[in-house]
Amino acid sequence: MKRQDFYYELPPELIAQEPLHDRQTSRLMCVDKQTGEIEHKHFYDIVDMLNQGDCLILNDTRVIPARLYGVKEGTGGHIEFLLLHKHKLDEWEVILKPGRKAKPGARFVFGNGELTAEVLEVVNDGNRLVKFYYDGVFEEILDKLGEMPLPHYITKKLEDKERYQTVYAKCDGSAAAPTAGLHFTHELMEKIEKKGVKIGYVTLHVGLGTFRPVKADDILEHKMHSEFYILPKETAELVNATKKNGGRVISVGTTATRTLETVGMQNPVLTEQTGWTDIFIYPGKKFNVIDALITNFHLPESTLIMLVSALAGRENILNAYNEAVKEKYRFFSFGDAMFIH
Repeated sequence: MKRQDFYYELPPELIAQEPLHDRQTSRLMCVDKQTGEIEHKHFYDIVDMLNQGDCLILNDTRVIPARLYGVKEGTGGHIEFLLLHKHKLDEWEVILKPGRKAKPGARFVFGNGELTAEVLEVVNDGNRLVKFYYDGVFEEILDKLGEMPLPHYITKKLEDKERYQTVYAKCDGSAAAPTAGLHFTHELMEKIEKKGVKIGYVTLHVGLGTFRPVKADDILEHKMHSEFYILPKETAELVNATKKNGGRVISVGTTATRTLETVGMQNPVLTEQTGWTDIFIYPGKKFNVIDALITNFHLPESTLIMLVSALAGRENILNAYNEAVKEKYRFFSFGDAMFIH
């Protein structure tokens, strides 16, 4: 399978630069994964698309304000840190720009000196392992000094940090939002539960590898990034009970999908599990757990468009994307949604 098999033309003006005022009013394209049939709705109509006995599985990760701007101690040269994930207390793997200024032993200062960092070593892909020094609570300092690490295709400054969080986000650790969940409001979730649809949660801390382009012409040569996940006991039991009773397991987002399918790879009867996943789902791969998926519109030639193509078929997905372009849907993180059922 070739990378260019997953390409589509997207006019730049269709890339959403900011979230809608009301999360649930985004558009919703419903795609039948068997026939490719398309319906145009709004996200609040999702209640009508769900059935009593179904379950929704959401990713409750919370994005940290992972972008820090500082200066190099001694020279005053400007530096940008992007926090990827914590190795242990106060030690983080980060991307630095410009990286040549960041040899082991180099020290950097942020804010008015409330936070400093020292480079310990160079690690994977030229990233750095750094140790932070501060007084107080790291998360509070990061919240004060850090900025949300919006994707490169969003050039407009985000006024309210909470709009790049789902309303149910609670577990700090992501460098990017699980954007399919951005459409939900508390009121909408109450309506869904009143209909007899159970809601469960997994945690997968989204890394920036989500946005890493597939460079290999043959997609099987692409190396996936690894992300930390937690599948709690109650969620595993909810999924197992839903399937046993004939309901649908509906994943909200590709991150929740990757968590469920990682655990369900060996046995579709799920058990509580924690670990790292680098699962790559592309056409030809079998889904053992999920029956349907709520997702956003993804970048051309990305691993995410390959995942949704595995669920609904490449031709159905490309047809749906071309229809979305024609109908001027809003694309990517702050854009509209798709329900593949």
